[in-house]
Amino acid sequence: MALLDRIHLPADLRALTREELRALAPEMRARLIEVCADTGGHIGAGLGVVELTIAMHAVFDTPRDQLVWDVGHQGYPHKLLTGRNDQLPTLRQEGGLSGFLKRTESEYDTFGAGHAATAISAALGMAAGRDVLGEQFKVAAIIGDGSLGSGLAYEGLNNAGHSDRDIIVVLNDNEMSIAPNVGAMHKYLTSIQRNPLYNRLRSRIGEIVDHAPGPFASAGTLLRKWEESVKSFLTPGVLFEELGFRYFGPIDGHDIDALVETFTAVRDMNTPRLVHVITQKGRGFPAGEHGEKWHALPPGHDPSTGKQLSVSAGNPAYTAVYGKGLVELGAERKDVAVITAAMPSGTGTAAFAKAYPERFFDVGIAEGHGVTFAAGLATRGVKPIVTIYSTFLQRAYDNIIHDAALQRLPVVFAMDRAGLVGEDGETHMGLYDIAYMLSIPNMVVTAPKNGTEMLALLRAGVEQNQGPFSLRYPRDASPDVPPAMADIAATPHATWEVLRKGQEVAILAVGTMVQPSLDAAALLAAEGLDVTVVNCRYLKPYDELTLAAVLQQHSHVLTVEEGTVVNGFGAAMSAVIHRQAPQVRVAVHGVPDRIVYAAPRRKQLASLGLDAAGIADRVRALHETEALAN
Repeated sequence: MALLDRIHLPADLRALTREELRALAPEMRARLIEVCADTGGHIGAGLGVVELTIAMHAVFDTPRDQLVWDVGHQGYPHKLLTGRNDQLPTLRQEGGLSGFLKRTESEYDTFGAGHAATAISAALGMAAGRDVLGEQFKVAAIIGDGSLGSGLAYEGLNNAGHSDRDIIVVLNDNEMSIAPNVGAMHKYLTSIQRNPLYNRLRSRIGEIVDHAPGPFASAGTLLRKWEESVKSFLTPGVLFEELGFRYFGPIDGHDIDALVETFTAVRDMNTPRLVHVITQKGRGFPAGEHGEKWHALPPGHDPSTGKQLSVSAGNPAYTAVYGKGLVELGAERKDVAVITAAMPSGTGTAAFAKAYPERFFDVGIAEGHGVTFAAGLATRGVKPIVTIYSTFLQRAYDNIIHDAALQRLPVVFAMDRAGLVGEDGETHMGLYDIAYMLSIPNMVVTAPKNGTEMLALLRAGVEQNQGPFSLRYPRDASPDVPPAMADIAATPHATWEVLRKGQEVAILAVGTMVQPSLDAAALLAAEGLDVTVVNCRYLKPYDELTLAAVLQQHSHVLTVEEGTVVNGFGAAMSAVIHRQAPQVRVAVHGVPDRIVYAAPRRKQLASLGLDAAGIADRVRALHETEALAN
């Protein structure tokens, strides 16, 4: 019987011998690779923390002790060991396991997160809550070195170190830049730091310093300074020590024995401490050991190579279209610069980075900094294009307002993954950018109907100088294959496009909802109901002339958007129409005020009525209401 099959909960893990713990690791990797070959998912980070996960559950009394995994990318091995092995094939599927950690899924998932750098702050809150209530348990945050580049992580470290609370931070470092530091000297230093005698000696030094009588106080102080100076000189943890943490490491994150011994020693301390472990992202999966490309994989790939078993022959994705157009725009304009936040491949900006490295800036997981950095670029006449997923740009809301909008700086915000994102689930839904961008003064808000219009709006954003400009596009294939950027003119400012003229009901469609609205109109035309369809590519400012004509010619208007109906485009248009033409009946169609969970994107759209059939149903209902009223 496989060892993994014997592990139903972490308590079973704690009954294994050290040799069995070591043998469990390859079984877990094989299971993760097997499942993710079918389901897809964030496999790289998970494979890198298999031994770390085993060691932590073996040492800590989970779920009483609280393990807080940052982001959730590292969480797949944790799911295997906490009663979810049998369910793993449902990962990222509708009604199945979340691709991230989720409090409603398991008591072992102490804090849910799909965005980086929340773990330290959340863990400190748990530790404070424990102390307020007089409880006794341990709290450990596990955070990656990439997340440590986020300002939120440093805020958490600063506060935790100052608090002097019983909290553990595990730094999972899977970058190679620190690899030379892993050697005999560091192994020796780490063994000293784990040694109870060393820790008692250090504590004793502190007691001498704190309690030495007046004549001997200076000697005690010198002893402390000597101890700190030697350690600071020999170890890379001086930064963490200065922030108030006891530093342990670097430790080989794939050495079960070293990990178990370290965590056993660290567990029983009661001040802030940081354990620095070195891991290899994608370990055991050759295709997963090489950079961002294999950070996450789509469903259906060869587990030995990572190659897709079947490749779509359809149109390119919006992201690919955007990336190609960006490179061509960069060749035209030497003043264009691109900023992203740790996602050059995911946002399609990697090609621009390769072509124009001096004009490309990856700021790491620091979206707020990226926006303010772009605003600074704009003050010097550079044309910055901030390319970040819609769901991640939420983290920079204050920076967008304070640093770009209030100063009317022409920063372009290109928001990838806007709208429904399928299997990535609720933490990554880009459903709120319309609402939050519409609320910002001086902000231009746009959404294209296809890839060509996306590039036309991108050009419009770069060419204007009036203030910030936002552009949203989905995680989907473009309905068209655009021409070269040189052949695409800028979309005229604040203009809509009437694509189909009809009677009685007009559909004001936004971005991805334009084509389904046209398809719905075709369905309705077969029933004798002729509908107008307007491409509302500029949400703000809107096309006042076209709207006035629509209100004059129609008694009913339906707005359709792939975004939240609360404070969205439909809500804004309802207010405008009520003022200008109170006799016109308006209905708003979009994503309702609820959480949308993982499922295929096409199914999500259909379930929300954001496909042709659903839109046609809303038009019929609106038209029938009028018939009944008459």
